[in-house]
Amino acid sequence: MARHAVTLLPGDGVGPEICDATLRVLEATGVEFDWDVQPAGEGAMQEFGTPLPPPVLESIRRTGVALKGPITTPVGTGFRSVNVALRQELDLYALVRPVKAYRGARNLRDDLDFVIVRENTEDIYAGIEFEQGTPDCDRLLAEISELAHKKIRPDSGLSIKPISISGSDRVVQFAFDYARRNGRRLVTAVHKANIMKHTDGLFLATARKVAERNPDIQFNDRIVDNMCMQLVLRPYEYDVLCCPNLYGDIISDLGAGMIGGLGLAPGANIGASAAVFEATHGSAPKYAGQNRVNPMAVMLSAVLMLRHLEETEAADAMESAIALVIKEGKALTYDMKADRSDPTAVGTSQVADAVIAKIRVGAR
Repeated sequence: MARHAVTLLPGDGVGPEICDATLRVLEATGVEFDWDVQPAGEGAMQEFGTPLPPPVLESIRRTGVALKGPITTPVGTGFRSVNVALRQELDLYALVRPVKAYRGARNLRDDLDFVIVRENTEDIYAGIEFEQGTPDCDRLLAEISELAHKKIRPDSGLSIKPISISGSDRVVQFAFDYARRNGRRLVTAVHKANIMKHTDGLFLATARKVAERNPDIQFNDRIVDNMCMQLVLRPYEYDVLCCPNLYGDIISDLGAGMIGGLGLAPGANIGASAAVFEATHGSAPKYAGQNRVNPMAVMLSAVLMLRHLEETEAADAMESAIALVIKEGKALTYDMKADRSDPTAVGTSQVADAVIAKIRVGAR
């Protein structure tokens, strides 16, 4: 069994403790790792003056794989989002977020099993923004109003939504390739092309061309608002959803709510030369150090990492152990209980202990 060099970003808030729990479970699978631990987030900001120091990117470029804990991004400040910066700097253009119902979780229904593939570098998240009242913003508002023959209110802020043929082509092709590798039958392009004809319309037109190159996988498309309704009413009709950046973000949280919350929502950011695996949820700083937060989203992200590293047997064993712990319903954190004040809820480290015990039983 080969050793794998992997960058570890413990993050901040509850990140270090849920990453520690996950590393203990990974060790129990028998797969060997050489961890390069790197700081990012608020702690790195204090030490390096930036939340994303250059050594972090250098490490991930060297190892090609990173496991990342949640990192705090304060709302409404100039603090740069480490998540978005990592995706853009490393060109991690595809974000994979499985939505899978595990028996015993607070699922809306038990037949949920679809995957969201979210474009990760373009759309409104590209970070092309102009602050209201600045000279650059005022100039652009005037120019765009003239070009579009539509008056924009002069007290507006401005965000630019770029969607390209090349960016759309590669993420839709990724979705088809993912479907093929994982035995899935259908790719659905999600869009608002009926309104945004020159951005979402371009995404949809490109998706249709990619579908022609992949006739072995079925293809259809859905308008994003209708897609949300369809996922609540008949999710079993869908398999792989390929979305522009913003819609993928929103639908990911919808999916997480359908399977019991963000505590069971893993994620994989994948590019041509690197991959970063992370939970969907935030850093929950108010719970830091309390041994209280559910580590399963990071654990399930580590399962995705094992599959990426072609450690299929270990990935299956780890996911099966997590599923058994959920099904038994005993060693679960408060968020997975029917009553969040349930006194039988356990802590972060106790969840890891339970998963490790299941792995060891399965290995006998």
